[in-house]
Amino acid sequence: MKIISYNVNGIRAALKKGFIDWLKAANPDVICIQETKAHKEQLDLEIFKNAGYPYHYWFSAQKKGYSSVAVLCKKEPNYVEYGTGIETMDFEGRNLRVDFDDISIMSMYLPSGTNDARLDFKLNYMDEILEYASELRKKIPNLVICGDYNICHEEIDIHNPKMKGVSGFLPVERTWLGKFIDSGFIDSFRYKNPDRQEYSWWSYRANSRANNKGWRLDYAMVAEPLKDRIKRAYILPEAKHSDHCPIAVEID
Repeated sequence: MKIISYNVNGIRAALKKGFIDWLKAANPDVICIQETKAHKEQLDLEIFKNAGYPYHYWFSAQKKGYSSVAVLCKKEPNYVEYGTGIETMDFEGRNLRVDFDDISIMSMYLPSGTNDARLDFKLNYMDEILEYASELRKKIPNLVICGDYNICHEEIDIHNPKMKGVSGFLPVERTWLGKFIDSGFIDSFRYKNPDRQEYSWWSYRANSRANNKGWRLDYAMVAEPLKDRIKRAYILPEAKHSDHCPIAVEID
């Protein structure tokens, strides 16, 4: 199974930049999308069906044009879970899970901490999602949580490791991501590529992408029971529909 995760920074904008042609060429079995910034009523859903994804699910923020996640599937899942049931997380449309026979896949969009209020919101979300994921794995051990975590874990994951005072690379955030992994997840990209310095997000400022001054904020976190089934994990920087690029994991 080929799983792709992609923060598109607005699905409608991405569609205008050739997202569908790219999706057909990439050909994942499942694609987890973050930051769709749209409600499904605002989209022509036939284009996803015609691209080979007749099963598509959307969980949107109450606020229009903000946050929101989606999952597109080639095959119909057995079950779809919209949100987490935790109101402080769900009103911004940040979690959507699809369950298949032998694997469950979540699209997650962890908040950014752009100011003090949002950092507090982010830290609270981090605490709640760690507890939620730990409980969920007791019921669903074969779990993959893909998405934009808005955190660089180690110095290798950021172009300038001196940026320790900026949200996304704060010590408290990095420590939390370590705890998340230690709770029973594998950072699939780092597992398969221990020494590769690659990024999944670049600021629109200062020609950052052309100069490869990036951050690795997007992860396919794979639960421990699936460890031996991780075939490949990689980043797709050639896709340029967003300030992020897609990441992928292939699981036997």
